Amino acid sequence: MAIFFRGAIGYAFGAGRFTLLWGRMPVKQARGLDAIDVKILSVLQREGRITIQKLAAQIGLSPRPCLERVRRLQARGIITSFQAVIDLDRISSPVTVFSELSLTRQARHERIEQRLKASEEAVECWEISGASDYLVRFVCADLTRYEALTHEILSDRRLGVARIVSHVVLRPVSRFKGFPAALLAPHR
Repeated sequence: MAIFFRGAIGYAFGAGRFTLLWGRMPVKQARGLDAIDVKILSVLQREGRITIQKLAAQIGLSPRPCLERVRRLQARGIITSFQAVIDLDRISSPVTVFSELSLTRQARHERIEQRLKASEEAVECWEISGASDYLVRFVCADLTRYEALTHEILSDRRLGVARIVSHVVLRPVSRFKGFPAALLAPHR
């Protein structure tokens, strides 16, 4: 008897006829991250353009298994994208402002979240605990644009924003360089 696959369907050939074995192949269970996966993630989050050959050499694999692991991490949604980190100060003179947004008691979180997601200048946003409801990082062309943006948000009563506390960035001290390797390791 010979067994072969066509797409996701398995067949057995014996006694001059084909027999359907199963309709779908079993899905391989997602395994946890191992030490090699953690090494791959640590390198890629700091050097997203590294070649597979160089990555494989750094982590101690041959290129093919290394590429398969990277693809598996992408398929699982652990690696979501590869991006260029831009030094915006070399192109323009933006203003970065961290803003604490406090909502009224009756505010609908969905509305303000939709508004912030739609704003090109709101480059990051977190719902937080404490006296404020959201922490937003705005990057604007200048303070005049930031002032207009916050005025739009405060004026729209449907958003339910009661107060915005602004923290204008003077200069970056340390920028995001990737997550600590200890956080990439699987929890046991």
